[in-house]
Amino acid sequence: MSGLRGLRFLAVRSLRRCCRPGCKNPAVATLTYVYSDSTAVVGPLATVDEPHSWDLCDTHGSRITAPKGWELVRYEGGFSSSTPDEDDLTALAEAVREAGLGDRGRSERAASTEDRAETGTQPGPARTGRRGHLRVLPDPAN
Repeated sequence: MSGLRGLRFLAVRSLRRCCRPGCKNPAVATLTYVYSDSTAVVGPLATVDEPHSWDLCDTHGSRITAPKGWELVRYEGGFSSSTPDEDDLTALAEAVREAGLGDRGRSERAASTEDRAETGTQPGPARTGRRGHLRVLPDPAN
């Protein structure tokens, strides 16, 4: 590693393309199939490229249909190739954390707050009872 000390690395941003054959447009939406619910979901472009999801351009994302007998859920906010700002990401993370805790987490938090007030201890990490499906990504500016 000492030979690399003087080198500077440039951040290369990979441009994901629409997965439809012959389409070279940039992807702005992700199509995901939820097999257990027979639902196809077209939402904003996923942060990472998942093996069982398909990236679509604006044209294909707005025109795609679900298989016969399936329900199609389409994000109504429109698709954008810009990245969300930090406030949006923080709000989303908080909403996911709250949803993961559910009613059980709210009652446990209230009880543990009272216990901590009596004992003077700090809370530990919250556990939701299932393996997390969200990923922490490095800041692209660094």
